[in-house]
This record gives sequence, C-alpha cells and structure tokens, in this order.
Amino acid sequence: MSPHPLLGLRILVADDHAVVRMGFRLLLEGAGATVVAEAESGEAALALYAEHAPDLLVMDVTMPGAGGLATLERLLARHPAARVLMLSAHDDNQIPSRALKAGATGYLSKRARPEELVRAAGQVARGRRYLDPELAPQLALAQLGQTDDPVASLTDKEFAVFLQLARGRSVQEVAASQHLAPSTVGTHLYHIKQKLNAQNAAELTLIALRAGLIET
Repeated sequence: MSPHPLLGLRILVADDHAVVRMGFRLLLEGAGATVVAEAESGEAALALYAEHAPDLLVMDVTMPGAGGLATLERLLARHPAARVLMLSAHDDNQIPSRALKAGATGYLSKRARPEELVRAAGQVARGRRYLDPELAPQLALAQLGQTDDPVASLTDKEFAVFLQLARGRSVQEVAASQHLAPSTVGTHLYHIKQKLNAQNAAELTLIALRAGLIET
C-alpha cells in the first residue's frame, strides 16, 4: 500500500462519538484523504452529504435518531450514486446483510485493524464493493438459508423498528425517527412480536442482546 492511498478523496464521517470521529479523521487524513465534515446523527449526515457531495460517506450503523440503516435508505433515495461504507461494533449477520441489501457499497467491523479501514475506504470511494473478510463466510451461510436466527424473518422496516424498540425507545419516538405514523409502528410491533414470539419490550431487548444487535 502506498503511503497516501486515499490521496484526493473527500470523505464525510458519521458517528455519534466525538472521540471515534477524531480517530477516523486522523487515520483517513493520514492516508491522504480530506475529511470534509463530521456528523453525529443520521439527520446531520443527510444534510452534510447534500452540502459537501463527498466521494465517500463512512457511517456507523448505530446512531441517535433514525439510525444508520434508515439513513442509508434515505440517502440513496436522494443520491443514488452515493458510496457508503457502513461500520458496526456488533457481532451479527443481520445488520451487514441488510446494509448491503439496502445499497451500502461496503461494510466493515469496528474491530478491524486500522489499515483495513483505509483499504475499505479506498475501494468503496472508487466504486468497488467491500465486505469485511471475517464476516464473509457467515454471510454466505446466511444467504444460503443455513441460519436459525429468528430475526431473519423480519422485513427491513420491521427490523429497523425492532432495533429501536429493543433499545428502549417508545412507539412515539420510533415513529418520529422513522417518519412513520404511530399506528404504523404499532402494526409493525404486533408483527414483530408474532414472528419473534415475544410478549413485551423487555423480551425484544433480550432477543436483540442475544443476537448481538445491541450492547448492555
């Protein structure tokens, strides 16, 4: 790898932790890129993307408000050619497979080595698909149907609502962040409980914790 593999690339970083954003900035700019802006939420990422039109958006899956997956969906609806590298600290198959299906160009675990982030950013910014090599085997098995994960039965919208409810947000809060009517969220919640055999919000949280989708 050359000393400045990201030279000339303009990157937007979205993560709700300031220290993490600083680390990403130092790493990416050390490889030659320019970090044009930083966002601490999905809503801010959408606004800053429209303002700066970067070559790449590096975005965490878990953020306040709509969250990374819903933000990705809205971004690509407005900017179909956007190149997005999604990052996550969670150990699961659901989020990476859904992010890639939703149109992310690449996906990387936050546990990856720093040089892997640089490599991934370079590939994605230039329009090439990238998948964390440690996740590839599990995702391949999941796509072949060799999984007993009940969460896989949820639709993409149900999955987005499930994640928010599992983190303790109310139906009204989820409705606002997902741009849905509270009655629609209630309908999704009913189907989610049916599919996951859950009786209440506490059981949804437990399911999400066991699946590695949220942290304690």
